[in-house]
Amino acid sequence: MAGTVIDTPRRRASARRRGAAGQVAEVTPALAWYGLFMVAPLVAMIVLSFFSWNSLVASPQPNGLDNYAYLFQDQILRVAVVNTILYVGIGLLLIIPFGFLLGFFLSRRPRGHAVLSIIFFTPWIVSASARAMMFTGLYQPNGAINSILDVIGLGDLGRVWLADPATALAAVIATEAWAGIGATAVIFSSALGRIPDEVYEAARLDGAGIWREIFAIAMPLSKDFIGLMTMLQFLWLFLGSAGTVLLLTKGGPGSTTMTLSFYLYDQAFVSGRLGYSQTIGVVGLLVGLLGMGIIRYAFRTKD
Repeated sequence: MAGTVIDTPRRRASARRRGAAGQVAEVTPALAWYGLFMVAPLVAMIVLSFFSWNSLVASPQPNGLDNYAYLFQDQILRVAVVNTILYVGIGLLLIIPFGFLLGFFLSRRPRGHAVLSIIFFTPWIVSASARAMMFTGLYQPNGAINSILDVIGLGDLGRVWLADPATALAAVIATEAWAGIGATAVIFSSALGRIPDEVYEAARLDGAGIWREIFAIAMPLSKDFIGLMTMLQFLWLFLGSAGTVLLLTKGGPGSTTMTLSFYLYDQAFVSGRLGYSQTIGVVGLLVGLLGMGIIRYAFRTKD
């Protein structure tokens, strides 16, 4: 018949080539943007880590491996690495489990769950400076925490929380956890709400209690989402600690609250050692990749 297109191997191959060319054309801009805004800054950081650059108005001077050699002599860096591990590890142990439990509670849609979701999420949208001012007031010698301890007869436990080396890091972590638990709970509740009610009803018929519903149903069915949230919170704690530490303690007392991200900021913008700060950035990149790999491995799905 006139106008009928005959399908031949050559015509099919040509169509595949045109389709592949179209896909390449669509992907190329995305790769260009990724290279410009992701790969290029990482490459620049690595390159600058081999330079001595002590001022924004000065020219970077190559110094080989001197910055990396100094890493092994830098006592503050060692403290910062340990503090970062504690900061992120304890933060995740507080935010993910408590956020999951609160999220499970919200997913069951209790009375007033919409209002509770807003209340839980509010700390996350409070600005970092406002949050720091609030907790600075709580941690003051005459602040709310010490006042409550006095009222209940535990005044001897009172501290200058942010100035005591024994409590400063814990106080900073608590500030971060306060903001993270509620928001994580709201996000978890959205994911857990997709689990069919019939699954829980069947478990109840078998005599399952609330804890069995959580550990035998909710957690296994949302394992991938828990892993995703753990990775996102890991990145937030790891990279965002600089702002919290800066506003609350500036790394003190001494270096007891110094973290890698804050130490990078301190070396770049306070001490003016821009080249060495990029070396610290490389260390932070490696630590971050290691942490993400561990989380990925812990929450891997076995086929």
